[in-house]
Amino acid sequence: MLGLVAVLGLVIGSFLNVVVWRVPRGESVIQPPSACPTCHHPIRRRDNVPVLSWVALRGRCRDCGSTIPVRYPVVEAGTAVLFLLAGLRLGFTPALPAYLYLAAIGVALALIDLETHRLPNSIVLPSYPVLAVLLTAASWAEGDWAALLRACIGGAVLWLLYFLMVVVYPAGMGFGDVKLAGVLGAALAWLGWGSLVIGAFTAFLLGGIFAIGLVLAGHATRKTGIPFGPWMLLGCAVGVAFGEPVWNAYLTLLV
Repeated sequence: MLGLVAVLGLVIGSFLNVVVWRVPRGESVIQPPSACPTCHHPIRRRDNVPVLSWVALRGRCRDCGSTIPVRYPVVEAGTAVLFLLAGLRLGFTPALPAYLYLAAIGVALALIDLETHRLPNSIVLPSYPVLAVLLTAASWAEGDWAALLRACIGGAVLWLLYFLMVVVYPAGMGFGDVKLAGVLGAALAWLGWGSLVIGAFTAFLLGGIFAIGLVLAGHATRKTGIPFGPWMLLGCAVGVAFGEPVWNAYLTLLV
């Protein structure tokens, strides 16, 4: 079953490459079929197998010989790894589809934000109803309605926190981060309050360390815009993976 989850991740990763390329350009992710951006020749089915096709073609288009960025197989393999880790973390429970979906949009949003400094509404906003349905189904299947209530509160709290930060210091982050915060807060809180706290804290910790490192290295100034979406998503991943045990260990130390 874990192998099937990993294969699903490879397939979804291949689609995410299309999403990352087309969504910022306002293009459909369904039509037309994928084609080489250099010679515009449609990609053959045998050349569209995740990772393996890139290796077989040695990273070049079969028709014009132009270089195929290594990012393509990395995204495919990385998505497979994330899906596998989600399967290991959650097991084959009713909640797994919600977190596989979260992993998929996380990959796409992180790459788009790094390239364009934007978190597209076309990905973020539909995630609210999608996660609402998936987490509601998981709560119904497990009989854990407290988790669903916690998710609603967590999403609202993290959204409000980011909203207040944007109001107080608009240059610090964009409203796209606020909209994403609601999605991540709900997903984290469904697992537990510890996941929410650790996930939110880790985002600021890692993002802050990265920003300070850039300033000290002379690659940025205090006014340089740095995408925060990837750090939010990385913090969420840490919260999902380690939030509850880390939080429980912290509470134990306090007691």
